[in-house]
Amino acid sequence: MHSPTLDSPPRTAAPTAAVRVAVALAVPSVLLIALVTLSWDPLMDLDGDIARTTHEWAVDEPDVTQTARILTDWVWDPWTMRALATATVLWLIIRRSAWRPALWLGAVTLLGTLLQQGMKAAVGRERPVWRDPVDSAHYAAFPSGHAMTAAVVCGLLLWLLHLYGAGRVLWRIATTVAAVSVIGVGLTRVWTGVHWPTDVLGGWLLGALTVALTVVSYERSRTPSTDAPQPLVDQEHR
Repeated sequence: MHSPTLDSPPRTAAPTAAVRVAVALAVPSVLLIALVTLSWDPLMDLDGDIARTTHEWAVDEPDVTQTARILTDWVWDPWTMRALATATVLWLIIRRSAWRPALWLGAVTLLGTLLQQGMKAAVGRERPVWRDPVDSAHYAAFPSGHAMTAAVVCGLLLWLLHLYGAGRVLWRIATTVAAVSVIGVGLTRVWTGVHWPTDVLGGWLLGALTVALTVVSYERSRTPSTDAPQPLVDQEHR
């Protein structure tokens, strides 16, 4: 008689790419928050040097500064980004009947706004003050709400395009527009003198972390019975 075989112990599922990205983003995010909260002198000095140099350039280049103000106050403004997210939510519901991803997009966009406002209140960092300001902003400085909102919304929209199997051309265009928007809004916030560079860096990190955690949560909440998203463009039968 053959001896009965023993069942092998269950294997722990390997961490997904989203989990690894979330962990990789969490470490620098927490470190930056700690250093800014403690006003670590080397970081504060570097922030000040970059901000002062950039402000001098902004004063000397009024045309560039005016363009930066238009981009940061209208094109890449948080309310513009939230409007884009809202339009996508409506499109998912009306055109795709995709309630689940639509609700995730809306909820995370709102959560990102609450998170950055709560972080601003908790850290309470003062904004740069200039004798000859070229723009103005309100509330605390860290993290940059513009940078974080752009990172959250653009990141979520790219995730949805990936989820729905966007074609190569659409994916490349969307990735390029998202990268230009996220990087561009951060640069305009420093150029117009309303944020320290680490405010923008913090907004980028926290926004990317929010997106990564969203993907992790979405993946783990899916069940085999969950309907798979239909591709944006039906593929031809071979």
